[in-house]
Amino acid sequence: MRPRQLGGMQGFFLLWSGQLISALGTSLTSFAITIWAFQETGQATTLALVGLFSFGPSILVGPLAGALVDRWNRRLVTGISDVAAVISTVVLLILHTSGTLEVWHLFVLGAWSGIFGAFQWPATSAWISTLVPKEQYGRTSGMMSLIEAVPMIAAPFLAALILSVAGLGTVLVIDIVTCVLAVASLAFVLVPKRAAANGRVPARRSFTNELAFGFRYIAARRGLLGLMMMFAAVNLVSGMYGIMSSATVLSRTGNDAVALGSVQSLAGVGALVGGVLMGVWGGPKVKVYGIFSCLIAAGLFGSTLFAAARGVPMMMAGAFVYLFCMPILNGSSQAIWQRKVAPEVQGKVFAARRMLAQVFHPVSLLVAGPLADKVMEPAFSSPDASWLAGAFGSIVGTGPGAGMAFILLVSGFLLAGAAFVGILNPNVRNVETELADHDPNIRPLTSPPEAAFATQ
Repeated sequence: MRPRQLGGMQGFFLLWSGQLISALGTSLTSFAITIWAFQETGQATTLALVGLFSFGPSILVGPLAGALVDRWNRRLVTGISDVAAVISTVVLLILHTSGTLEVWHLFVLGAWSGIFGAFQWPATSAWISTLVPKEQYGRTSGMMSLIEAVPMIAAPFLAALILSVAGLGTVLVIDIVTCVLAVASLAFVLVPKRAAANGRVPARRSFTNELAFGFRYIAARRGLLGLMMMFAAVNLVSGMYGIMSSATVLSRTGNDAVALGSVQSLAGVGALVGGVLMGVWGGPKVKVYGIFSCLIAAGLFGSTLFAAARGVPMMMAGAFVYLFCMPILNGSSQAIWQRKVAPEVQGKVFAARRMLAQVFHPVSLLVAGPLADKVMEPAFSSPDASWLAGAFGSIVGTGPGAGMAFILLVSGFLLAGAAFVGILNPNVRNVETELADHDPNIRPLTSPPEAAFATQ
């Protein structure tokens, strides 16, 4: 007997709840593994490589994932992604309990999770677009940001507590249980039937043509192309923040897991407050203004404050500001894309968007670790170590963690700079007024007229 399936905001809330629970378990594992990996090597490069192997495959597989998402049942795709995450954690648990876990295992398992994770985001995003009315896109985007915020608050302290009391194995078991609950919840969420903008069931094109569809779609719309390029620059910078912030805390506190947990938890509070605000408010009427203002605030008042911090409280304040801005930034962007891209092609377009916007993120992961370990940390090892230490030592200090803090300082100014470039670009600044919502008459460059919105 088929279970009763919920649609609308009820269905969204159930889908969101399952993914939130799963994200909490995954964050417990991520925090515990971060501590374990850094204690094993003591290098920021290790954390960067773990991130690279997790993130890189998701970018490469993105276009394939997007094409398949628009062909397949989106519940099935989301469920398979969750099951793949369970398999990864089970393997990690077996390696740990047998005493054979090594750092390189994290690279392989991260790549596995990254490949299947590439399917989950476009599938879930496109599913939500057909599940709720477009007037709710800003609110649902804000609530989806809480899937990152809530675990950021709870996971660090819970993981630190569980690690000290029961060990890494218990953390992994909890992760497995939460993933199973998320998969089970999917059966009770409605998957609305998809149709083209003219109300007919869309025709299916060749698979190779669909792989390129998302890229042509974005290229034909200068506002979306400019917005995507701005986020590509932002991701190049923000990737360094993700690695450097954790490594800076650990370096400046002598690998204190409680200190890192405190910083990450307050960062999570910031993301939670920002996500709740976005969920209740829905963001500014002109969503692109939310993007610009949050980039400036995150850069000038978040990343730079973190960089100048000498103690944990100031790091916590900088992390709070930075993460407070992220749900509003990402929610505003997501609302624009959901309004401007027809739901029946969102899988392909969102996958292409994600690949193009995040293609530089692995570059930042590759550069961040060696830049910190081999260049900046030695340059800031003492006040007389280099001209950089003499010029910026009064801001970021010298000694362990100071070189990484300098990278955070520069990253903050680059984030604000990306916002000002976007403001000066009329295509980005006016994207919401110059491109109609779900406009079926604008065709991708070089795309056949009859194939403009053909999917499935």
